[in-house]
Amino acid sequence: MSGPRVNSFFLGNSSGVNFSIILSPIDEETGKLQPANCSGSERAGDWNLNVTPGTNTSKVTVSLTRNLQLCLPNVTDCCTTPLCVVETLQVLACRDSVVLAHLLIQAEIYANSSFTGNVTENATIIPNQVFQPLGSCPCDLTAGACDVRCCCDPDCTPDLKQLFNESCFSGVFGGDVNPPFDQLCSSQSMEYTPEWFPFLCVQSSLNNTPFLGYFYHGSTSAPKVPSFKIALPTSPGKLFTGYRQGDPIITEENEYFTIRQQSMAGQCVGNAPVAYLQNFDVKCLTNLASYKEGLPHDVRINSGTGDFIQQNVIYRTITDMGKFITESENLHTAEVLCQNVTFAEHYTFIWKDKNIERINVTVFLGSLCDGEILTQRFTVKFLTFKSTSTAELFGNPGYQVGKPVRAANMNASDTFGSLNIWQPADRGICTSATYTPVLFGVDSLSGCILEVGINEDCSLLRGNVTEKLNSLIQATHVGKRDNSSYSDLNDWVEIIRLDPFNSDTNVSTGSLKGICPDIPANLNIRIIFADVGAVQGIPQHEILAVQISYSTVIWQFQCGLTCGNSLSFLPITASVQFIKVPAQPPIPMTRYQINYTEFDCNRNDVCWPQLFYPLTRFYTGEPYSQCLAKGLSLAFLVLLAAVMSNPWFSKLW
Repeated sequence: MSGPRVNSFFLGNSSGVNFSIILSPIDEETGKLQPANCSGSERAGDWNLNVTPGTNTSKVTVSLTRNLQLCLPNVTDCCTTPLCVVETLQVLACRDSVVLAHLLIQAEIYANSSFTGNVTENATIIPNQVFQPLGSCPCDLTAGACDVRCCCDPDCTPDLKQLFNESCFSGVFGGDVNPPFDQLCSSQSMEYTPEWFPFLCVQSSLNNTPFLGYFYHGSTSAPKVPSFKIALPTSPGKLFTGYRQGDPIITEENEYFTIRQQSMAGQCVGNAPVAYLQNFDVKCLTNLASYKEGLPHDVRINSGTGDFIQQNVIYRTITDMGKFITESENLHTAEVLCQNVTFAEHYTFIWKDKNIERINVTVFLGSLCDGEILTQRFTVKFLTFKSTSTAELFGNPGYQVGKPVRAANMNASDTFGSLNIWQPADRGICTSATYTPVLFGVDSLSGCILEVGINEDCSLLRGNVTEKLNSLIQATHVGKRDNSSYSDLNDWVEIIRLDPFNSDTNVSTGSLKGICPDIPANLNIRIIFADVGAVQGIPQHEILAVQISYSTVIWQFQCGLTCGNSLSFLPITASVQFIKVPAQPPIPMTRYQINYTEFDCNRNDVCWPQLFYPLTRFYTGEPYSQCLAKGLSLAFLVLLAAVMSNPWFSKLW
């Protein structure tokens, strides 16, 4: 023990057990323990023994009663040396003069001291860990005291080491911090050494070991960790040379230009920056208590060249509140608190090359009252214009995934068209469903429910369903690209329509009442596209063809035990599928490739054309010059072996 108090436990029933403490139980002449004597008491010298009995366990506490302070002038009860107490104790547990258990304690206690000298400036020299370990004795955990079973502890005297000499810690923790590793030649004495070990072993000193430092000090390069922050310029007047697609738009104060957007979790966040050339259309739910205003519309935007442009804002008032107020509680008008808030904001960025030329903003305002749920809408659209005509706006040179597909109605005076799918609301009834545009590259499936009566005429039902489906396609042509011009017919592809099958027989009367076959309940939109290039590394897609077809079903009225004048439901759906094809047709196979399939490397794991694959331009594992040099060296060795194996070559020697 190294402190003035130590605790131990006696296991078992302590009734009738006498505990005693003996001082110096070791015979100085023989160095052995004296015979146990149960006639001791609970006090020996400066030591006290205290026992706390329990049911099956008793706590035994040995404590020191003397003062541990260093001696000062005219003080007697003190420690004359820093090592104040060096004594050996023995605690005995006896019953009827029979020793049941004994505990041997070696006490080395230092005096308590407080620092009164001068501060030294000598720094601790840490050795180079490449050749010398920092901790030569890891089990030496207590400063100035002997740690049990730590044979490398310099504080342990030979007498103390005799107590645990046969149970010392082994391995690195026990002080063997530089053991010979298995690959060292001197480790051949280990068991199960293979026969080839002397040929491949390592001949090295222990200073060069995997347990210490490094084998080789070569040139190292610090990894470049990408930063999540963008480098904003210190001077707003000297900005970067322009925006690239995906870059956040910066304001005059070198801050992000933010508009409410949806996060990946589906929630709306107000501090989402607007990315250059990335359109979005989001809807966010809010109420009067949680309503927050966004950035003020007088904030100037950095155009990308160091200039700042002002937003052109137009304010309008909402007249039809039903499109935005989705839920309202029944509250008295006199008790409701209302506030004028923003219902919708539509941003149009006019861009050219890498710069923003103009910003048009349309803000719709309305009154929001307490207890109402508001569906706010925020849209951002990037448009560019030709240098020869600033009146006609155009989009990107090619389609990008997630942007609406452009449509046109060439048979009408107003050529603007639409290609939509359903966006159901409430119960999914077709009469209350709204439309959402078809997004390029996004396969989707939507639908709604049509209410049908039992006495429904099948011909009228087919016509009604066809009209509902055709309302989604208000166009005759689809733009090949996002910047297709309405005045150039070559920029558009005609929609191929496959009309649904119409039955000439009325099957909704007579015994087949409530059953209608050949109902075109499914609208299939297939869009074929291809990659035609890239702009600033971003692939641009072009639509090659659009086909619209119908799938028919047999509708049957569904009713319970009795079929009255109730209504049944007919689900109708619209699906969009994007099919990618090569921009150019593949090269047709030759007759040789068709007949001799064993030479086709795409069909066989091993083929003759790949015998010299490392020497071809298709191999990119190494530089071509190195592959050629290695191939020539291998060919030279093969030729040399062939020459030397010839009988006439041996006659020359």
